Amino acid sequence: MLYLLDTANIGEIEKAAAVFPLAGVTTNPTIIAQEKRDFFAILKEIRAIIGEKMLHAQVLGETCDEIIRDAEALQEKIGGNLYIKVPVSTEGYKAMPRLKARGMKVTATAIYTPGQALLAANCGVDFTAPYLNRIDNISGMGVTVVQMITDLFRIHSMPTRVLAASFKNVQQVNDVSLAGCQAITIGPDILWHLAEHPLTDMSIEQFNRDWRAVYGPGKCVYNLD
Repeated sequence: MLYLLDTANIGEIEKAAAVFPLAGVTTNPTIIAQEKRDFFAILKEIRAIIGEKMLHAQVLGETCDEIIRDAEALQEKIGGNLYIKVPVSTEGYKAMPRLKARGMKVTATAIYTPGQALLAANCGVDFTAPYLNRIDNISGMGVTVVQMITDLFRIHSMPTRVLAASFKNVQQVNDVSLAGCQAITIGPDILWHLAEHPLTDMSIEQFNRDWRAVYGPGKCVYNLD
């Protein structure tokens, strides 16, 4: 399972990257716009923090030609281990194999059905990104959709991986992990909720109290007499 951080906030990326073994960072136009800063400056700062880990950045072009031109601009100005996010529109499907032919890595995004994912996989994309919580919000079954996509890729021996996105709680993360999803991208709040638990804090506090009662305050293993 690969964990990616779904944010363009530099402070949040620095904080998480200092603690967790992140596989990379994902962005989209909405996330970028929330920062109200220069687009390429944000991506370059993210690249400086994560090094050659995966960076997913989305195109805005509406036609195949515009999508390709956006992707080429991203490749030229950001480069490295870059994944071009392309929505699964008619023009997006058209652009995906053309981007792959140019040697680019591609993530098909804004996926809501197994059929969309399978079509994108046939276009040669590296990742498909189903929107779990958004599927749930339209009375779909997000986890089931992710399960179906992973099953389809396995049945048809497709190398494309599933990068599940759009999470609102930790249970959704656990459920798609059990569904066989290879990667997830989650916001900083979900990442920290995934890592922390109040009973863990209580256990650590109890360990420390018991230890100090015998060995005294300020004593760790390394400084015992």
